[in-house]
Amino acid sequence: MKHLFTLILTVVIVLSSFSQENVETKENSIKTTTYYFIRHAEKDRSDVTNKNPNLIQKGIFRAAKWSYVLDYVKFDAVYSTDYNRTKQTAQPTAEKNNLKITLYNPKELNSEDFIKNTKGKTVLVVGHSNTTPMFVNAIIGEEKYENIDDSNNANLYIVTISGNGEISDLLLVID
Repeated sequence: MKHLFTLILTVVIVLSSFSQENVETKENSIKTTTYYFIRHAEKDRSDVTNKNPNLIQKGIFRAAKWSYVLDYVKFDAVYSTDYNRTKQTAQPTAEKNNLKITLYNPKELNSEDFIKNTKGKTVLVVGHSNTTPMFVNAIIGEEKYENIDDSNNANLYIVTISGNGEISDLLLVID
């Protein structure tokens, strides 16, 4: 069953990667933008006063797993909030793509500016249980996704904006 799931996921990612290519027309270049949104992996909860915990071993494994799951995607940028757990989750994928992590503050996020600055790119965004669905909703322009349950570190949201402005989104749970 795990192999079947891995095969299906690989097909979905490969198909979505085809949408990354730019299509040239006579008048102009139509660029497709694809966003991959994930929540940080499992964090250390042993000290409730620690506002910036690191990942636990299970989280380190999940961060590496995300890198493996997203292996067929060529990212142009990797974004993370400025917390240890999000940066540690983003790091393996950023390293595989020879990219530095770009920090963002979800409280100061302007989705229109973000879309404009990342147009035509393929982007990984690592956030939190509340900021990730909020960010996806801002990009797709509707309140579709609710906060992620605190015990869930397995959601992958894929949002594609075609050159003509059509938006499609997909939620996968990879556990």
